[in-house]
Amino acid sequence: MKIHTFVTDIRDPLARGAQLGALFAEQVRHTTELYLGFFPRVGVSLGEAQRIGENSLAALEAWSPELAAEVIGMAKGADLPLWQLAALNARTEVLAARTRHHECSTSVHAPRGARAPQTLQTWDWHDSLCPHGLMLGLHTARGMQVKLFCEFGMLAKLGVNSAGLGLHFNILHHASDNASGGVPVHAIARRLLEDARSVDEAVELARSARVSASTVLTVFSREDRSPRAVSIELSPERTALVLPREDGWLLHTNHFLDPQLSQGEQVADRADTLGRLGHLQQVIGQMTDADLRARAEAMCGAAGDSAPICFHPDMAMPDTERWETLLSVGIDTEHCALDYVAGTPLQLAKAGFQRF
Repeated sequence: MKIHTFVTDIRDPLARGAQLGALFAEQVRHTTELYLGFFPRVGVSLGEAQRIGENSLAALEAWSPELAAEVIGMAKGADLPLWQLAALNARTEVLAARTRHHECSTSVHAPRGARAPQTLQTWDWHDSLCPHGLMLGLHTARGMQVKLFCEFGMLAKLGVNSAGLGLHFNILHHASDNASGGVPVHAIARRLLEDARSVDEAVELARSARVSASTVLTVFSREDRSPRAVSIELSPERTALVLPREDGWLLHTNHFLDPQLSQGEQVADRADTLGRLGHLQQVIGQMTDADLRARAEAMCGAAGDSAPICFHPDMAMPDTERWETLLSVGIDTEHCALDYVAGTPLQLAKAGFQRF
């Protein structure tokens, strides 16, 4: 995956979307084309994708008119039918009722005290769907600085804001997931980054969204407050909060940790997500170094690039069955920065990282 970086000074959402759509029209169109080709091959017709996308955009417009306007602006800027950008931003909602994907391993260490949280996440996804990614910097109408990572044409995945709030993102699957088209979970991540100045505010905002697909947003603050970090497990059935351990560690992969929601768990490969969580639990004792490269190497442990948190695509498999660790990223809430590499944590440890 090639990662592009861009900082915009446009604060009006519609105009900002039009700017991004026009400036990165090639990448937005390509990403949209890839997903529209992918949906039917996993059992979702384009008509169904359009219906869910349009319903999700309507839900987003009711919940956050500003973010809906940015999607509309991107569609205009990239000269794409609006339903296509709506379906792209709702790709998790489109896929929720048909597929059970697994992606991402997240570690956050946020103990009490003056030190800012130390975090590291992998993003594992189909290698064929994301040849390009975007690190985007912006200022909100309320004066907040936000830095985020997203797939082209989409609103957000993970990021940090100048109030010292960071956010990691993992997909979940629940029996209550459905094809009604709720607020896109990637849009929820974006609004939390734009509007929340504390963990409590992030929780309140997340609870206010009606979702049709499950996910977990792990939020954390540089401020020594209680709670300082929490995993917000969202599902159509209910929203649950998972707090850090007594030592400040908060770990998440792709299954529910809340006891009630876990009863409706629908993950495709439970052994995989449990194995990755177990691996993280085993290595966190070595992940306390202030240096991100040292933490990334410790995250892989003795297995190195063969650790269960590192995915490598098997090119003999169809692209619907191939997975790759496309991104490893640490979030610096003290300096409002994202430290990343387009690859596994071991690649970050060996080759270093870019700071955005």
